[in-house]
Amino acid sequence: MLKQLLCPFLIIISFISCNSSDQSDQSKKVTAAATDTLVVSQHPDWSYQSNIYEVNLRQYSREGTFTAFEESLPRLKDMGVEILWFMPITPIGLEGRKATQNDLGSYYAVKNYYAVSSEFGTMDDWKSLVKRAHDMGFKVIMDWVANHSAPDNFWMKTHPNFYKRDSAGKAIIPNGWDDTRKLNYENRELRDTMINAMKYWIAGSDIDGFRCDDASDVPDDFWKEAIGALRKMKTVFMLAEGDKPSLHAAGFDETYPWSVMNIAYGIHSHKTTLKQLDSVINHNDSLFPKNAFRLYFTTNHDENSWNGTEFSRFGDDYKAFALWAFTIGNSVPLIYSGQEIPNTRRLKFFVKDPIQWSKYEMAPFYKTLNQLRRSNPALSADASFIKLTTGKDEFVYAFAREKNGHKVLVLINFSKQLQQFTIANNIINGQAKNVFGGNIQKLSAGSIISMLPKTFLVYNYDEN
Repeated sequence: MLKQLLCPFLIIISFISCNSSDQSDQSKKVTAAATDTLVVSQHPDWSYQSNIYEVNLRQYSREGTFTAFEESLPRLKDMGVEILWFMPITPIGLEGRKATQNDLGSYYAVKNYYAVSSEFGTMDDWKSLVKRAHDMGFKVIMDWVANHSAPDNFWMKTHPNFYKRDSAGKAIIPNGWDDTRKLNYENRELRDTMINAMKYWIAGSDIDGFRCDDASDVPDDFWKEAIGALRKMKTVFMLAEGDKPSLHAAGFDETYPWSVMNIAYGIHSHKTTLKQLDSVINHNDSLFPKNAFRLYFTTNHDENSWNGTEFSRFGDDYKAFALWAFTIGNSVPLIYSGQEIPNTRRLKFFVKDPIQWSKYEMAPFYKTLNQLRRSNPALSADASFIKLTTGKDEFVYAFAREKNGHKVLVLINFSKQLQQFTIANNIINGQAKNVFGGNIQKLSAGSIISMLPKTFLVYNYDEN
């Protein structure tokens, strides 16, 4: 396992960095002018400087239960975690179950939208967990699968018209997921029933919102109706697994920046460049509402299980990209279960494969980032993002975040060579604390900055 090493800083004419070795559819474009007011008014006050921790309950412990997870709440609280996203907790269908009938199957094949899976415990256990989390200051959102259900969901018999069907009358299998069947949102009764099911969980266990699976494949007008109904009950936080601007017009607070992440994945392997990363971010900025939150991450349950660990995707840049995800503009970032160890292996998806907890070597790193986000409004999701030129932009990614006089500067050297450069922008002027080095430094435009290979610097101007 890789550890972060703190190195000495030269305070002459240069600053040596701390060593950190360790597809949007334009046809659906909505303008910022049309959606800014809606998005700003929807975000819960507590969400702007927050973070999200994805709980893979099945693999979180040997028991894999709500009760067992409760034991981790004090540790996560100390790490600065604020929003807990639980992968689906509903019962899983048997028909077509992955990988065999005797295995646990996919969380996302919902057999009953009104119950919890016995794999995790009872409804009372769930309510107890949510209450304790709330008492400790956490917010809780649950994964919601609105696009499809298990083929043996009781709706298939009681409401067969709830499902999309082919010309032969067979319920359609979406996207090749043969343990599920596609729901039919042309059916008014389905819409009402799905909204009522979502209301059930807010009323029954006081959750704070939903992460909505495969949200792009569900009609936007349904989401607009559903989210409007939910917000009459509570100011919920809504995260959409989707990368289209219209989801924000429908009421979602946050979406996935897949087009940006697809470029980020290639930086370490040199398949993509920092220039391309800037280009796709700028393109997203032109399409999405100005205040749309985006879920930046280095891994999640899909990426880890199906595409590889953060180490195989980002190599020795894994820590630099985690920093990037926590500080980039519009981000309310994600930590996935086990990243605080760090977990270096791919977790199996359909069967029991518990995380191998050990020393929590990355916990201090994430705690520092969480505390910085919470303490400095410059890292609020609605703070300005100013990309800075260095003369070495093919190697160094530099930007500042600013809001109401608060400021943070981020510098990342993605190359394998020492880089020396200057930043002409006066926004960097002032005294600031090097977040990972601990010392106070005076920064000024035009001064030479030196960064060792594969290192980063973060300056907090609120501590000077």
